[in-house]
Amino acid sequence: MPRLSSKSNLLEKETTKYVLQDVEDPSLYRDIFPYTEIPKVVFNHRRVDMDMPEEIWITDTSFRDGMQSMAPYSVEQMTDIYKLLHRLGGPNGIIRQTEFFVYSEKDRKAIEKCMELGYEFPEITTWIRATKKDFELVKSIGIKETGILVSCSDYHIFKKLNMSRSEAMGHYLSIIDAALSAGLRPRCHFEDITRADYYGFVVPFATELQEMSREAGIPVKLRICDTMGFGIPYPGVSLPRSIPGIIAGLKTYAGVPSSMLEWHGHNDFYKAVANAATAWLYGAAGVNCSLLGIGERTGNVPLEAMIFEYASLRGTLDGMDPTVITEIASYFENEIGYKIPPMTPFVGRYFNQTRAGIHADGLMKDEEIYNIFDTAKILNRPASVSVNSTSGLAGIAYWINCRLGLLGKNAIGKAEPFVAAIKEKIDAQYANGRQTVMSDEEMKSLVVAAAPHLAPLF
Repeated sequence: MPRLSSKSNLLEKETTKYVLQDVEDPSLYRDIFPYTEIPKVVFNHRRVDMDMPEEIWITDTSFRDGMQSMAPYSVEQMTDIYKLLHRLGGPNGIIRQTEFFVYSEKDRKAIEKCMELGYEFPEITTWIRATKKDFELVKSIGIKETGILVSCSDYHIFKKLNMSRSEAMGHYLSIIDAALSAGLRPRCHFEDITRADYYGFVVPFATELQEMSREAGIPVKLRICDTMGFGIPYPGVSLPRSIPGIIAGLKTYAGVPSSMLEWHGHNDFYKAVANAATAWLYGAAGVNCSLLGIGERTGNVPLEAMIFEYASLRGTLDGMDPTVITEIASYFENEIGYKIPPMTPFVGRYFNQTRAGIHADGLMKDEEIYNIFDTAKILNRPASVSVNSTSGLAGIAYWINCRLGLLGKNAIGKAEPFVAAIKEKIDAQYANGRQTVMSDEEMKSLVVAAAPHLAPLF
């Protein structure tokens, strides 16, 4: 029977109910994933409408997916990072949650220290093994939500778990039932969804979870995990790789509300940020990220990138403080010893630094010509230049002005004779085979030697 849709206010046919399709042999999509070749992007030209939720947010996995990809953080470091996340997310809690392990005494101590701070956001959640003992442990700590792994592709069900689809679903549902019985909000990690049989396993499983959620009166969240980075943001791409199709189908066919959909992607094919933004656009309220993108293999969605995606899509930062991003980058480098690739957007040493003389000349005339936005205001990172063989007079003059904070009529012009003298010495070094950029200390020495009157300003 047709029914009147509360969303479209039109008569619509009842949504098809998809049931589990048990198969004898795993569906590995060899036409798309041949393994000995690069994966294929296949189109069927089926499109769905954008459906951006009224409210969107960011969640964090720096202490789980991020930390398992590098040396474990100390309790003090986890507490410091948690404080920075709180400040970055702002009073409106745009960074909604973060997840911790609970396996070790150190993990539990870190949770205790962070909970003592009393912050509403980010809410502390966990990721645990699916055992009754772990459920009780999490509940005793005072945690309300926990992540549970529910791998959904046949690669995992058949090859890793050595189960059939019906066995896997039955196993997962029993685990979720135990979590609900313990009074926990389950967050089901749909691992490897971009290689899974969407209508034969994913949608039927999600439908069962929605039914369990209604019966228990407890929300069940779906974390949609693009474990290998196979997701594609383009309209009209075939499942299982279509992000618009995955999100829209879970809402339409399984009845999962946007607030219970969270995207978790990896960057194996350089699409992590675009894929996460696409998940927002097509109806997932949450995107799961890690600071600096640190995570398995090529990493997760960089949290700092999604701060800017949020502001770009919403037209506001909604109280977030992006200057904290610069503090976070400094903390990771100086306190943890993590080396950020220098050209990484927003956080790398060179992200808003130019070396070309023609660019430096433009910066001197108007910073906006060669800077993406007011990085001094938004990130507390003024635009800068590094000096090499191509910097020219403009680059040298701009370096001096940046280093000494000389503005307006006090700024050094490229026509100053001592600037030409400095350039002559630099050119001589490169003529003799130098290939590296001039360090700040080297530049300081050259400037002081050529213009002693500037020495007191350093």
